[in-house]
Amino acid sequence: MKTGDKIKEEVKEKYSEVAKGNLKAIKSISGSCCGGDKVVVDMALKYGDADRDAIPDGADLGLGCGTPTAFADIKEGMTVLDLGSGAGIDCFIASKYVGSAGKVIGVDMTEAMIRKANENKAKVNAANVEFRLGEIESLPVENNAVDRVISNCVINLVPDKEVAFREIHRVLKLGGKFTVSDIVVDGEISDEERRDASLWAGCISGAMDRKDYLAVIEKVGFKNVQVTSEKKYDYKLSGGGGLYSITVVAAKE
Repeated sequence: MKTGDKIKEEVKEKYSEVAKGNLKAIKSISGSCCGGDKVVVDMALKYGDADRDAIPDGADLGLGCGTPTAFADIKEGMTVLDLGSGAGIDCFIASKYVGSAGKVIGVDMTEAMIRKANENKAKVNAANVEFRLGEIESLPVENNAVDRVISNCVINLVPDKEVAFREIHRVLKLGGKFTVSDIVVDGEISDEERRDASLWAGCISGAMDRKDYLAVIEKVGFKNVQVTSEKKYDYKLSGGGGLYSITVVAAKE
């Protein structure tokens, strides 16, 4: 089994290629959320027209598995943190809701994605959006600093999900909430699938069992954990298990 650092380096390399325009860097999987040259299911297409108006050309790379901003209850003046912000699609949507009095912070571990996001920011002059280089397991954000955390098909890429959710809990203000769209499974992922860097980058190899995923969220202290939306994909794991995208909402109380 690969170490967490090795997995992150391989995923970072593949997403750097995606940022440069090479979508084939991520293995194309029928029904997968996270890109490739033959995407069958692209949840990003379900953004409403009003939200899509806020997205500059080049920000939608088709890498999402949900629409977390639609469930995040974002209000004017809030500070919103987007984990694994990529080219910035969800940041630009959130920026419309927080307005000039609010702020949106996007964090991504890939330098090429940060550069691409800042290029997209300049296209729309999004003064209330900031992109920071960093990892979800060690966020470059102060304690109790944000009102909302959003993330779109990224937590599954993190080797240690418990550390990731503890970091989310740390940076949220009391009363704050997170809304995460992510991939989970209802069966076993084989060692071969776990070792495949393309499947890691394609949001499959790092996916947890649904019950275990929700249990981790409760373990770190979140309350009112709810699955607000879900979709089952046609893709089957080698052991026969199913693959789902879910959007989870929970609060720090």
